[in-house]
Amino acid sequence: MHELAEKIKGRALALGFDLVGIADASPSVFAEAYRDWVAQGYAGEMAYLTRNLERRLDPRELLPDARSIIVVGMNYYADAEEGPGTPLHDETQAVFARYARGDDYHDVMTARLRELLAFLQAEAGAEQDVQGRVYVDTGPLLEREVAQRAGLGWFGKNTMLINTRRGSYFFLGEIVTNLALPPDEPAVGGCGTCTRCLDACPTGAILEPYKLDARRCLSYLTIELKGDLPEEFRPALAEAGNRIYGCDICQEVCPFNQRRAIPTDDPAYPPREATATSKLADLLLMDDEAFQRAFKGSPVKRAKRRGLLRNVAVALAASDDPETEIVLEAALNDPEPLVREHAEWALQQIRFRQIVPVSADQEG
Repeated sequence: MHELAEKIKGRALALGFDLVGIADASPSVFAEAYRDWVAQGYAGEMAYLTRNLERRLDPRELLPDARSIIVVGMNYYADAEEGPGTPLHDETQAVFARYARGDDYHDVMTARLRELLAFLQAEAGAEQDVQGRVYVDTGPLLEREVAQRAGLGWFGKNTMLINTRRGSYFFLGEIVTNLALPPDEPAVGGCGTCTRCLDACPTGAILEPYKLDARRCLSYLTIELKGDLPEEFRPALAEAGNRIYGCDICQEVCPFNQRRAIPTDDPAYPPREATATSKLADLLLMDDEAFQRAFKGSPVKRAKRRGLLRNVAVALAASDDPETEIVLEAALNDPEPLVREHAEWALQQIRFRQIVPVSADQEG
């Protein structure tokens, strides 16, 4: 089986995956911790993380006689560091999380994993009756845990999976199979005394090392949360550098990414025009047809137009551009109540700054 395992890894790399390893299909060692995380309410409205809880904690529930999990990682890093105070930052430009700037990774990786599964079945031969299930961030599987067991990376204090040589800008995908393959050694590593991610998080979502309250995370708030943004977090979003879909702050400050992240050369992930050059004001004026056209085949569609424009309106609250008020006033007539409410809030913030003089202390 060692020879077959090496063939699988070689084929995975040929298909465009950057990392590949194998773990056994044993139950999660984090079962108690995960149940506690769910019980604390840290999953917020992400009900898919709490459904079929026991199934999520044991890969053998996903496939009868599951023996192994082939885990792949795919690099999506596409550009240099950015944000307030950096040369690339434009006060009027929308910032999308790096993972969402190109094509939808679910589609890209699922197709390639299915090719890999077909290769595995062909190499194993018909007499083996190899079965498999493909997952890319959609199945009830604790992906980062199995990736760590497969040797792809270790847990950072921001709860991201970090590869010592490549950083954390990579997607994960899995094949759960009934074929017994030799497992790789689990990855080891650590952050040492570094706390940059905890210190940089604008909403304090990283409660302590290795513990995240998703309800406070800008990625959750701008993507997963479907209703009103809690007012306590709106200023953080407005001041976070126009991050209207997801947040990379805890990854941008990570030394492993700053020193070792390598731009991807995969044709699926270069930023498309809508995620690379869009201005906040232009996005707020986008109708549904334009939204569908701009983000077809993009992860951004997950937020839907109303969610994205909700985020844009809040981000505009920090703008000093005199044209901003005109755009927000137009949004008060948007067909979506969610957009209208957040545009009104943003206008209130801008007008409050106009009537409240900045003190000498604040200026200095």
